[in-house]
Amino acid sequence: MATGFFKLSFLLSLLSRGSDLLGPEAESGVAQIGKFPPSCNRIECPSYELVHSGNGYEIRRYNSTVWVSTEPIPDISLVDATRTAFFQLFAYIQGKNEYHQKIEMTAPVISQVSPSDGPFCESSFTVSFYVPKKNQPDPAPAENLHIQKWKPRYVAVRQFSGFVSDDSIGEEAAALDSSLKGTPWANAIEKSKEDGGVGSDSAYTVAQYNSPFEFTGRVNEIWLPFELDV
Repeated sequence: MATGFFKLSFLLSLLSRGSDLLGPEAESGVAQIGKFPPSCNRIECPSYELVHSGNGYEIRRYNSTVWVSTEPIPDISLVDATRTAFFQLFAYIQGKNEYHQKIEMTAPVISQVSPSDGPFCESSFTVSFYVPKKNQPDPAPAENLHIQKWKPRYVAVRQFSGFVSDDSIGEEAAALDSSLKGTPWANAIEKSKEDGGVGSDSAYTVAQYNSPFEFTGRVNEIWLPFELDV
């Protein structure tokens, strides 16, 4: 019972509306680079190699990873879409899957974002949990959820602090795009999207690592995944 309550609290923390909570960093995010998410000292996170640190961004290389994901959720709010996803994903790790298997909590929670064409139109959000390594060879299937098996990829990352809000996400994504302009990484990201490769299925991804009870040292990220011919 205690373990289930911890998982419930942690999931709610990652999927809750940051603006509902007050704290030193609740107002707006501050860009940061290379801060190790504190939650990854307590629970499993995907490992990566740091390839390059730039002005306002870093480039990572992730090995193959596995994620359990919702179907695309149409909504005008990322915060509301992740709340909608919560019940499905929490039930999944508590054993509501075809294997009746309880699964350890991991981080981050990621939301793949495909923005709408207008300010009042619905965007599309696919919300996912990272599957622990021990479950990756045979991840449990479940109704209305699907498994994403990511091949190795590069990711351009912008970190920011504070609580994620609908107002801040677009600004942070634009800031990452701006910091990459004129770099070989920007060309690689564009080529990957044009070729229908890694990163072409969404505009960007939001990664959230922290509990809402952590008011300092918060780490969130914008991801732009891509392939690189080497």
